[in-house]
Amino acid sequence: MKSVIKSKYFCLFAAIACVMFTAAVGMSQTTPQKSDKHEMSMDKCPADCPMMNKDGAKQDHHADVMKNGEKAMGFSQTATTHHFLQLADGGAIQVEANDPKDTANRDAVRGHLAMITKQFGEGIFTTPFAVHGTVPDGVPEMDKLKADIKYTYEETANGARVHISTANPEALAAIHSFIRFQINEHKTGDPLTLDK
Repeated sequence: MKSVIKSKYFCLFAAIACVMFTAAVGMSQTTPQKSDKHEMSMDKCPADCPMMNKDGAKQDHHADVMKNGEKAMGFSQTATTHHFLQLADGGAIQVEANDPKDTANRDAVRGHLAMITKQFGEGIFTTPFAVHGTVPDGVPEMDKLKADIKYTYEETANGARVHISTANPEALAAIHSFIRFQINEHKTGDPLTLDK
């Protein structure tokens, strides 16, 4: 009788452990992770790792950013140009259609950046996560300090711009960190340092 009870408890314990393990794995696959602490070295990635393609070759992260950006932003990443600028009071995200006659991409850029202005002001950063597959640097602090950060939408001749400004030094550092992350991820060639 005791062995039957022990067996039942063992089965129950095993079932609970299995459910907890499955939930933890599921959460780790859907929970945004900060890039500098949770990245796996590509050299140590096994062939069946999601960072590898079917042939075992390393995927091009920038190509993924471009593909994800097209889906999340709703406009061509190759027919437009992104710029991320560090400013003394914060930073700017600017996107322009490459062809002045390309009103479809220009208007899509404007719609997207108007939406981003509103979302970022509310502490919603789901689009950058969808594009990059990770929580961009500076985002947790920008969310925490959202009351100290102002987002202003401005139209440009061929697109639009979001001016991000603050008087809070901690928020300013977070904005600059976010802008540098974007420069590196989008490979814009914009300066990584702020001219003083």
